[in-house]
Amino acid sequence: MQVIDWDLAVATGVRLVRPGPQVSREEARQAVAELRRLSRDAEEHVRDFTRIDSAPPEPATIVDRPGWIRANVDGFRTVLEPLTQRMSTTMPAIISTVGSRITGIEVGAVLAFLASRVLGQYELFLPPDPSGATPVGRLTLVAPNIVHAERELGVNPRDFRLWVCLHEETHRVQFTGVPWLREYVRSQVTEFLLASEMSLTTLLERLRAASDAVAGAFRGGDVNLLEAIQTPEQKAVLDRVTAVMTLVEGHGDYVMDAVGPSVIPSVAEIRAKFQRRREGGSRMDQLIRRLLGIELKMKQYAEGSRFVRTVVEEAGMDAFNRVWTSPETLPNREEIANPRAWMERVLGGGSAS
Repeated sequence: MQVIDWDLAVATGVRLVRPGPQVSREEARQAVAELRRLSRDAEEHVRDFTRIDSAPPEPATIVDRPGWIRANVDGFRTVLEPLTQRMSTTMPAIISTVGSRITGIEVGAVLAFLASRVLGQYELFLPPDPSGATPVGRLTLVAPNIVHAERELGVNPRDFRLWVCLHEETHRVQFTGVPWLREYVRSQVTEFLLASEMSLTTLLERLRAASDAVAGAFRGGDVNLLEAIQTPEQKAVLDRVTAVMTLVEGHGDYVMDAVGPSVIPSVAEIRAKFQRRREGGSRMDQLIRRLLGIELKMKQYAEGSRFVRTVVEEAGMDAFNRVWTSPETLPNREEIANPRAWMERVLGGGSAS
């Protein structure tokens, strides 16, 4: 019994997603080849700068918008499996049948919106390997979105593509160079999902909270749907997930900007224009981003980057890298906002290395 109709989610997303920019076959071929080459170049720059000994890089996977939707549905199925298994045994069949189609359409619509905006990602949650091996993550770059962004911003294509690759390669280095990190994030996400309450009364309360979040977003409020529907048990887990994702996203932004000046001549122009692009968009676009928590993700970039920059400047890169020692050395949300509290706890004051 399916809780989410994944096939319908893919079909809906592919049907609704907007087409990418108009490019010739040769332009598309050149963009794909250059992104693959630049991702390899970026990995070497990132590894040398961060001093994280990561696994040899696999070639980046280059996809179009429908390909990104299909890949993310595979990832969602994998990470949501513990929850869907539990729900399928407790939810009445008629509710599950109808609900799976509704949620399938909803998931597809969200993916269609995101598929025209995401430039790249490091996919942590992959379907099981048929050979029985533990699947590793995969670096994915969305070629039409990168081409669209560089045209819209009016920046040097090679420089912009390398800039994007630096951020995404930082995530690959993080999750392949820190052996426990991927499993830690996976276990936290699973714990968050299994903390859900399944009673019909609770479900109705969550739907009411979601409705209030939508109304609040229209009034300019900051509440997103994820915050609105979580249980008290989930909030504690979400705080830990938010802290670690703020760290890894901020680390990616910090590395991208720190490495950039030495290998990307126009990095200052790219950063300034891209920041304005992040903050822009129509009122409806801003509303959807707020509801989906994308605005929260933008804050994570800034807060996490500030944390990393402060620790590196005051204690050095080797001292900062103690953050990757174990789950206990990760900063919590309060320490993300107050890096010196983390340095006091983990470094004993944070003397320079």
